[in-house]
Amino acid sequence: MAKRVNRRIFLRGLGGACVAAPFLGSILDRSVMAQPATPPKRLIVMYTHYGCITTRWFPKKSHGRLTAADLESTTLKHLAPYVDKLLMPRGIRAMNEWTATMVRGQGNDENTQVNGSYFTCHPVTPNSNDPFSFNTATKFNAMPTGPSLDHVIARQLSPQGTPLLMNTGGQNDNSQSAISYSAAETLFRGLNVSQAFSSLTGLFEAGKPTSPDTYAATRGKSVLDIVKDDLQRLERFDMSRSDKQKLAAWKELIHSTGNVVASAQCDTSLATALGVTQENIDLASTTPLGEDRLMQRISDSLDGADLFSNLAVLAAACNANPVILLKYPGNYNFKGLGLTQESAGLASRLPHAGMTGTCVPGVIDMLLKIDDYYARKFAHLVGQLNGIDEGDGTLLDNCAAVWFQDASDGCARNLNNMPIVQAGSAGGYFKTGWAVNVDDGSPDLTTGNSEITCADGTSDQVDAISQETGTDPSLANAPINKYFCNLMNALGVKAGADGFPAPGGSAPVTHFGMYDRTEDFIGGGTNPPTIHDPGEFTALRASS
Repeated sequence: MAKRVNRRIFLRGLGGACVAAPFLGSILDRSVMAQPATPPKRLIVMYTHYGCITTRWFPKKSHGRLTAADLESTTLKHLAPYVDKLLMPRGIRAMNEWTATMVRGQGNDENTQVNGSYFTCHPVTPNSNDPFSFNTATKFNAMPTGPSLDHVIARQLSPQGTPLLMNTGGQNDNSQSAISYSAAETLFRGLNVSQAFSSLTGLFEAGKPTSPDTYAATRGKSVLDIVKDDLQRLERFDMSRSDKQKLAAWKELIHSTGNVVASAQCDTSLATALGVTQENIDLASTTPLGEDRLMQRISDSLDGADLFSNLAVLAAACNANPVILLKYPGNYNFKGLGLTQESAGLASRLPHAGMTGTCVPGVIDMLLKIDDYYARKFAHLVGQLNGIDEGDGTLLDNCAAVWFQDASDGCARNLNNMPIVQAGSAGGYFKTGWAVNVDDGSPDLTTGNSEITCADGTSDQVDAISQETGTDPSLANAPINKYFCNLMNALGVKAGADGFPAPGGSAPVTHFGMYDRTEDFIGGGTNPPTIHDPGEFTALRASS
């Protein structure tokens, strides 16, 4: 059974058309047979909680070609070596913002509804219209009414129909921090480092060598040789002359488009170079409870978070799954940064769980340390992807690696002017080397107001209820749904006639989610489902 699964995985890596080819009349068309094989495209998501100090995170240039100098004074300075491969979609609003006055979203919880709706663009249920209620069902346990983006993509593109979701801190998410849902109200659990290593779609199993099929492919063995036994059984079937001709044409197509599996670098030497070894997995798996699992040193060059990132790189290089998520933990104590208070409290800038009060002394610097750590982790991921050759470029060039954050400013918890950075063009689909303001094209979009309090020379009083540290809600409101459409279309997801992604569809994706205006979430889905602004952001396309 294991061999059968691996054969399917590798054939899928060559494209679904190869598997279906014997049954397609068009396979006999020599124009099809002449097409060269192209590397697959992947989506790799890094997701972090509690936003950032936006005034330091964003470059001042919000629309135009980026240079390394634009990043040097920002949190993103670690990405300067890859500036030509970056895309910063600016002016985007995520869905279902929590507000104390119920003007822009549901009244459940500033974490539950924001994370639950982030990749689903659906409201959460049961609904609450009381923003300050501590009802367990609505505040802590509510879940979205539809599936998340990762599952919508995986249903069409992933070998098992599910994404690869890894919890970098080893924590199990609850509905306050979870982002992945396989269906309405169905939370999808991520994997810890040992589980991710041993279940990397069967390519690498803990304590076991790479499968024979994988070794054959990495040695350059023909795909036809790998599936030789299966083909011989198929050819013994009593089939029509037409089907025999199609099968022969399919075999010729494989010879014409390249005999070797595209991911020829997928072998144990790559795994070892990335530090993805049983020894390192065991070391990461035995970190004592209460220790900083993200920052634990695995080797001189790797910490716990880097090991997860390298697992993601290995999965991408092996084309094990085109949908990979690195989920950082929610409330976390960054002891390795010398911090003693958990990240949720620091984000609110208070020594307690309230929303008003006196700033924690030095809290802006503490938050900048966390922001810098995340930026270094994303730069590590980008650098590893960019260091592996694939096709005419690198593995990064065939990916869209995106760092998403659950909010913009962590105190205001506002969802407009979202800090998003992408690396890689997904095979040339996206424009790179640019910041693109998709809201109005303005070259001077604000970086927000994160340092209006708690910074030197400002008030030491916090008022998160007023959202004063966030961006003016009249600015930067282009719906994140459209960017999700970009990502789906870049990977090859198809839609039905209504524009919503659908297995078996043939149209580009133009619609996603239940709502694309955060105001429509008020009441928890009482408004008719409506996408007011369908389509993708054409300004993010390489051709624009």
